[in-house]
Amino acid sequence: MHNKPTLKDVAKLARVSEMTASRVLRGIGEASDHTKERVLNAAKTVGYVPNRIAGALSSRSVNLVGVVVPSISSFVFSEVLTGISAGLKPSGLQPIFGITDYDQETEETVIREMLSWRPSGLILVGLEHTEASRKMLQNAAIPVAEIMDTDGDPIDINVGISHHETGYQMAKTIIARGYRKIGYIGTKAKQDFRAEKRLAGFTEGLAEAGLSVLASERFSGGSSVLTGRELTARLLGRVPDLDCIYYSSDMTSVGGLMHCLANGIKVPEKVALAGFSGLDLLQGLPLKVATTNASRFEMGKLAAGLVVSAKKGSLAPKDRIVKLEAKIDIGETL
Repeated sequence: MHNKPTLKDVAKLARVSEMTASRVLRGIGEASDHTKERVLNAAKTVGYVPNRIAGALSSRSVNLVGVVVPSISSFVFSEVLTGISAGLKPSGLQPIFGITDYDQETEETVIREMLSWRPSGLILVGLEHTEASRKMLQNAAIPVAEIMDTDGDPIDINVGISHHETGYQMAKTIIARGYRKIGYIGTKAKQDFRAEKRLAGFTEGLAEAGLSVLASERFSGGSSVLTGRELTARLLGRVPDLDCIYYSSDMTSVGGLMHCLANGIKVPEKVALAGFSGLDLLQGLPLKVATTNASRFEMGKLAAGLVVSAKKGSLAPKDRIVKLEAKIDIGETL
């Protein structure tokens, strides 16, 4: 086993003091470009990795931004994470990810662990947290960005869309296109707050026209094409005269389309379909499924940029809340 390289090894190879090497590697203080290059090249040569925890004891934070999401298996959150990475890249800050599986107690544990590293900022999906989580976030003394949802009371920075308004506008669009016998397929996870807000807005929009969801199917676990296909078959088997189905996600709406195509059910002539998210995969289907584009990449990139600005002390209070517009795309199935 090789001996672990030390700061002393880096300083010796770069021909500088250990203090200078330390300051260059931590990105603080003044040093010429030539000196920085020598130190960085020396660190690469010997394979030296700075001890960020030790650095945090003096600098009060590490060069990391914690990112807490419900899942990384969903295309939805992978696009958000890509946006966050793009937004942090120019700053030199690095994202570190934690997964909650839509569970608030798990989120509380992840937040506590991440804050123990003294990150430079924290980005979380959603506005609903345990009381303990909110207290930790309020007292963290770092930029905290809650993303993807604006229906609630943000702690600090907030970038997202109104899911209630999104559901409401989809109901109005469906009604305006002449559909009246409407079904719904969505998650039954109690803590998928954004899906429930969309459903509440959707229900409100229908009610204003004297309509309601005639039949629904709910599923546990993550959204998938298979789930959408199976539940569409079950829903239309129970209520064959539905003329439109609204899905809580694009993945399940794609499954609905696959069921209809495989069984000779004409879309949208016999039944219209609409989902949510605006996933890129909709572009390659036999029919482009109607959806609502939530601009996930842009949302993540913008939130990361605001965290960087807040860390620098250059973010005004009025710029900390950003409500984006969700855009309905009727595609070819509505």
